[in-house]
Amino acid sequence: MAVTVQERKLLLDGEWIDTGEWQDVDSPYSGETVARVARAGAEHARKALDAAERAMSSPLPAHERAAILDRVAALLKERHDEVARTISAEAGKPMKAARVEAERAVSTYTMAAVEARRLSGEVVPMDASAAGVGKVAYTMRIPIGIVGAITPFNFPLNLVAHKVAPALAAGCAVVLKPAGQTPLSALLLGELETEAGLPPGWLNVLVGPSAEIGDVIVEDERVKLITFTGSSGVGWKIRERAAKKRVNLELGNATPVVVEADADIEEAATKLAANAFSFAGQSCISVQRIYVQSDAYEDFVSRFIPKVQALKVGDPGEEDTDVGPVIDEDARDRIVSWVEEAKSAGATVLTGGEVVDGLVQPTVLADVKPDMKVSCQEVFGPLCTVSAYDSAEEAFELANATEYGLQAGIFTANVKTALAAAAALDFGGITVNEAPTFRADQMPYGGVKESGNTKEGPHYAVREMTEERLVVLAL
Repeated sequence: MAVTVQERKLLLDGEWIDTGEWQDVDSPYSGETVARVARAGAEHARKALDAAERAMSSPLPAHERAAILDRVAALLKERHDEVARTISAEAGKPMKAARVEAERAVSTYTMAAVEARRLSGEVVPMDASAAGVGKVAYTMRIPIGIVGAITPFNFPLNLVAHKVAPALAAGCAVVLKPAGQTPLSALLLGELETEAGLPPGWLNVLVGPSAEIGDVIVEDERVKLITFTGSSGVGWKIRERAAKKRVNLELGNATPVVVEADADIEEAATKLAANAFSFAGQSCISVQRIYVQSDAYEDFVSRFIPKVQALKVGDPGEEDTDVGPVIDEDARDRIVSWVEEAKSAGATVLTGGEVVDGLVQPTVLADVKPDMKVSCQEVFGPLCTVSAYDSAEEAFELANATEYGLQAGIFTANVKTALAAAAALDFGGITVNEAPTFRADQMPYGGVKESGNTKEGPHYAVREMTEERLVVLAL
């Protein structure tokens, strides 16, 4: 059956703009073109900043911002099926995962609406020192200014929501550049924002080359904060180039998880099989490195491998598919080359390792050395490694043997071991008896080292997107 190719214009100053140039959005699964999107350039980015500047000259009261965010959440819920199918079509994300992403975006907007209503400063206890006697002081939270948002392909709706919703909650207008491979969800979100009553200029969605749109966002002094999710190399370069701006980075990981012998091995095997391969491993916190205590290693592997082999690999448009395609051929070829390189260096393939009908099969490697790319770099594909260790201290050292530090996990029945892991693992978040792929949208989410420099989650992002202003009154 032929695919209906939709055409989507760009959202600029409340209008849907045909730029006269188009770029295709292709299905990662079938290769068919699913949409054509108007292509923007540097001149459109500058016009978007003009629009954002005009919008912020007439601030929206907090209650209006909150009401708009609530209406967007309601529209996302109402149009759930359309939203999920859009995510699946452009990203190749299996429908069961696309539906979860659509539901999470509702949560993100709901939480942002709460933050818009309760965003406030604090009273300063001035008479705590002699100098402050006779004075009253308090702080205010002031919007930082125009936010430039740059988002990746892997969560084309909810990672956009995590930037746009807190910015609007804080009172900041946004110029958004979604990933060129997956712009449809962002454009649909822009449509819902407009339907929810967001005035012109508060959200502008531009699709086009990073060398043009991204450069304007980085270089134009009117952009006061850049929020970026993507590769570490690109993120840190943006921060270097935009030294005078606030630059919030949420980057990669080579996610480790430790499984102690006293853990519930069946539970660990079940959760890790699902979370190493969901959306073909294309998540910053997809389980990549599994370290199992030697006494439990054989038991874990005997339970884990059949669960991985039972995953359904295939058409992401089918409701029961677990693992679909990676985003493009370049990603597929890179993952396969890393597997072959690891095999040549002594790694053993326990399952997978090949491409069938264009899809990288869920792959588990053993006998992996810490310096292999599949261990120390971010795979971003349906691959994980399994290794044995003797002591918890050794496991923590292995888990920390990476430049990344986003999230890590441990499975154990011992509270003392869990607390030791929380202290020893050098990551922004630690999960206990849960896969480190876990994320609830209200929690603080962000890493250390090469994984970034910020915390997302509406409560935390809103505060990043405001400046604290002190007011002192002499009585």
